[in-house]
Amino acid sequence: MTAFRWQDGERLIVFGAGAAAGVWTGADLLTSERGRSGIPADILDSARAVHLVPAGQVPEAAAAIAAAVRGPRLVAWGGGRVIDAAKAIASVVGGPVCAVPTTLSGAEMTSRHRRLPGHDDSPPVRPLLVLADPDLMAAQPRAQRRESAMNALGHAVQSLVSAGRNPVAGLAAVRAAGLLAQGVDAPGGDRPALAEGAILAGYAIGSAGLGLHHAVCQSVVRACDVSHAAVNAAMLPHTAAELQRRDPPALSDLAAAVGTPPEGLGGRLARLSGGGRLRDLGVPESALAVAAAAASARPEVAAMPDPPGDAELAVLLARAW
Repeated sequence: MTAFRWQDGERLIVFGAGAAAGVWTGADLLTSERGRSGIPADILDSARAVHLVPAGQVPEAAAAIAAAVRGPRLVAWGGGRVIDAAKAIASVVGGPVCAVPTTLSGAEMTSRHRRLPGHDDSPPVRPLLVLADPDLMAAQPRAQRRESAMNALGHAVQSLVSAGRNPVAGLAAVRAAGLLAQGVDAPGGDRPALAEGAILAGYAIGSAGLGLHHAVCQSVVRACDVSHAAVNAAMLPHTAAELQRRDPPALSDLAAAVGTPPEGLGGRLARLSGGGRLRDLGVPESALAVAAAAASARPEVAAMPDPPGDAELAVLLARAW
């Protein structure tokens, strides 16, 4: 593993073993029950206050603790829900965010997050300081780590075909895909490869923006209240195949990076993901049409050339069900 410090505009990303030791002291610390159990006692003791982000969707979870958060600096120690909740609160109360990710969600690398109820026009926030320790980011049990890695790989895939795709995001996405595939394939998981891949994939999607894959996945999550990472893992082989059908050259370099010819991309992603189906996650077949309608109404889908309608999206979801 090669540790690095990456100054990206106003944002600093510190990657490597022990990176979390640079966390801000005297700040409000947001975490979860799982995240708190892994925080060293001296870091907990140095926080101004510790707030547990409850389960549920980000707007409601953030709203549940927002009144108790005083800031002005916030530390988010956890997965995507915790980091997005911190960003949502900071967008209302002001002040910078330090993110210490404990999954491969990539939330620490973007300014994309849902807003607190009643604050739809508040500005987007991206963390000012990202402390990325591979041992923290890839410490989940194997099944959850695989799902989180596929969430990250979905960022890489999507950033190559979204309306905002660009050469720099594309280079990061291809490198990320190769690292993530390497990390998933390795016996026991290659934590440094997974973590670096997630950082680069998060950067890529933050630059290029969301598209079909995330519109569909987020619509399923909101319709059925199921795990975001698990839905990404189940959907990615199918959305990638659809995106490749629409724009074959766009994903050819990524296919090579994960070790397959372009025509084998869907199958390779299915093997990486473990072959899970939406039905295995508790998604009822009756919810597919609801999710399809919600996805087709999203601006990321409308921005696509020849955007798919409700019926096409329902077929795509049925393939993953």
